[in-house]
Amino acid sequence: MTSRHYVACDLGAESGRVILGTLTDGRIELDEVHRFSNGVSRIQGSLRWNVLGIFEELKSGLRQVASRGVAVSSLSVDSWGVDYVLFNKRQPLVAAPYQYRDARTESTYAKSLEQDGREVIFAETGIQFMSINTLYHLIADVENNPDTLSVADQFLNIADYFNYLFCGVARSEVSLASTTQIYNPTTHDWSTKLIDRFSLPKKLFPEIVPSGTRLGQLTDEIMEETGLWATQAIATCSHDTGSAVAAVPAQPGDDWAYLSSGTWSLIGVELPEPLINDSVLQYNYTNEAGYGGTTRFLKNIVGLWLLQESRRLWQLDGTELDYSEINRLASEGEPFRSIIDAGDPRFLNPKNMPRTITKFCRETGQPEPETHGQFARTIFESLALLYAKTLDTIEQMTGRTITKLHIVGGGSQSQLLNQFTADASGRTVLAGPVEATAIGNVLIQAIAMGELKSLDEVREIVGRSCSIDTFSPSCDPQWKSARERLDALTG
Repeated sequence: MTSRHYVACDLGAESGRVILGTLTDGRIELDEVHRFSNGVSRIQGSLRWNVLGIFEELKSGLRQVASRGVAVSSLSVDSWGVDYVLFNKRQPLVAAPYQYRDARTESTYAKSLEQDGREVIFAETGIQFMSINTLYHLIADVENNPDTLSVADQFLNIADYFNYLFCGVARSEVSLASTTQIYNPTTHDWSTKLIDRFSLPKKLFPEIVPSGTRLGQLTDEIMEETGLWATQAIATCSHDTGSAVAAVPAQPGDDWAYLSSGTWSLIGVELPEPLINDSVLQYNYTNEAGYGGTTRFLKNIVGLWLLQESRRLWQLDGTELDYSEINRLASEGEPFRSIIDAGDPRFLNPKNMPRTITKFCRETGQPEPETHGQFARTIFESLALLYAKTLDTIEQMTGRTITKLHIVGGGSQSQLLNQFTADASGRTVLAGPVEATAIGNVLIQAIAMGELKSLDEVREIVGRSCSIDTFSPSCDPQWKSARERLDALTG
């Protein structure tokens, strides 16, 4: 029995983890070695990431891995998309990077879409329009921080930046590059048209590499500091959703969709090539790069952020509720009392999420949620209805018939939301694995290191190694009337 060991450094908006993955006889096992909090810093009216603090936490985790005495073949970092770090040869960090929700893009986003901007940007990238995208943050830097850009040699998105700090090789992995809305999926390179249109400094743009690229051995400094020797740094799918979709335990065929469920809900299908047309532009869907040249055709919508922010406000008011208790309270709540349009921009970054939900219900003539259970039930039912609506639209645009929805990530642990999603959509829901991102990260590393051969083999291993729960749709007619209410709210 031969085992190979890999390390996945998985960074999320709330926490980061260092995970040891072991592949033995066609099965994958994960061991969370180190977990740490990862939150935004508010400073002088801006939202920033403490990337140096994250780096220290990652190295701490690597030291704990090394202390186990196992030979680690490789490591790789995955993260959320969009955000980036500016650096040069002398300074590994020239400014604290902005967090994607920072309000500085409000003006640059609107201005960029004026005249033919929307059509030009979409034709070049096929990416969903959101003010958080890298493009609008770089335009804000051009307009407001030219001094910072003048001393920067390059930018890298978050996961690629940490891969660079580990091995000294600065490359942009394609799945993460595709989230920027500056990547052209037809030329497989940065969009020179957009770079020229918005006067973005050409020097900043790094070389783009495919998912599963071996970057090089860890630097001497990192090896000495962590105790990991002869370990390769790999650019897997640096975008966490790219890694998660690679680990969806789907059977070959085109009758399935995926939902990566966490702070964000990313729901879509895997296509052999980008789908860029007027309908995709109208419905504001996106084409992000997946492993092996695939396209993740999806909609990026607010997900459990609705609940996370509500819970945070409840905690500030002195009410401590864990997620299992919240699910219990929601299950006991009155069905379909209130429905919100979870895709409404007002829910992207409100100062007070419960108050914003209450106001939406009041404005639309619905009862206002009053208890924690009513708020949670409203959120879960509204998300399930939006998932169903999104799947119907995907079928319409792709011509596919979707009978199964694979839900992966932290949100797949909510049996209530899983059942609601099956009921609302009329499709079978297959929930798990929870750790899809870390599993995909590790198994793509295994391909890069020559132990595995293909994406199909990866998905077979996931299916053998992980428990998958099945949720069949009910025939409750209330879901149909609830869907009609949502359609009326969204126009």
